[in-house]
Amino acid sequence: MLEAAQRHFNEHGLERASVDAIAADAGVSKTTVYNNFGSKEGLFQAWVRDRSATVVAGFPGAGALDPDQPEKALLAIGARFLALARGDALGALRAVYSVAGAQPEVCRALYKEGPERVNGELAAYLRRADAAGTLKVHNPLQAADLFLSMFLGSGHIRGMLKLEMPSSRENKALVREAVRVFMAAYGA
Repeated sequence: MLEAAQRHFNEHGLERASVDAIAADAGVSKTTVYNNFGSKEGLFQAWVRDRSATVVAGFPGAGALDPDQPEKALLAIGARFLALARGDALGALRAVYSVAGAQPEVCRALYKEGPERVNGELAAYLRRADAAGTLKVHNPLQAADLFLSMFLGSGHIRGMLKLEMPSSRENKALVREAVRVFMAAYGA
């Protein structure tokens, strides 16, 4: 049901997605959808939780990265975050943006399980690198936010608008430049 919901929410958003169509695509009855999720909004919330968990699951955690090699770690983090920000996360973000005023609990859940979690994991890594003396980071949460924000420019906006996305070559160049800028600001 969540896979069918994903297709419909990505294509139509919450307001225009049809429970009848989702149920038909999932091969279940409309009653089954309501029995499992209570409402279309409940299905939407379950889908957002599922997408957030799936997207964040592949993000390298702070403990898996070497604090003595921040450039290498940031290249890996940047590449993974860029893939997330321009891939699976786009559909969830588009759908959540469309209901932001009407579904604040969905927005909070997406933020907590996605961006807040990723930012926190990167901040934990930056604390370790600071302690190791390989970076000078006075405010790890702010530094993590600044680093990740470098990937939310025009390419991300084009993705949100369903326009042509940057090439893999452009993405790699963006990651390298973001790491270069970050290291110039925070390198030990």
